[in-house]
Amino acid sequence: MTELVVWSLIAYGMTNIVVYGSIFNGPREMIRKWSEGEYLFNGFATFLKNMTACPMCFATWIGFFFGIFLYSPVHELLGVTKIASWFFDGMLASGSVWAINSIIEWFEQNRPTNNH
Repeated sequence: MTELVVWSLIAYGMTNIVVYGSIFNGPREMIRKWSEGEYLFNGFATFLKNMTACPMCFATWIGFFFGIFLYSPVHELLGVTKIASWFFDGMLASGSVWAINSIIEWFEQNRPTNNH
């Protein structure tokens, strides 16, 4: 169970950094310009632009990547075949990142103010 929590937090952290982090402003802007121009592989650039603007979308691909190259919680915990588990790892990452992000956004919107 600990592996699942750590895996989800790593997926959230990576997604949060790529989608919202200022360190990725340059690459995101480059992808945006690439998608708006008449360049080679323009459709792929549009896909990347949309993916890096959506935490749930990016987390899905993070889950695929983590499941294939690092650790597959669906395979280990549920015993699903390796290939099928990679798909569900993407869904798990997307759902867990969405849940964590929703909780954090709720706290950001409902934090107390200093006004008495």
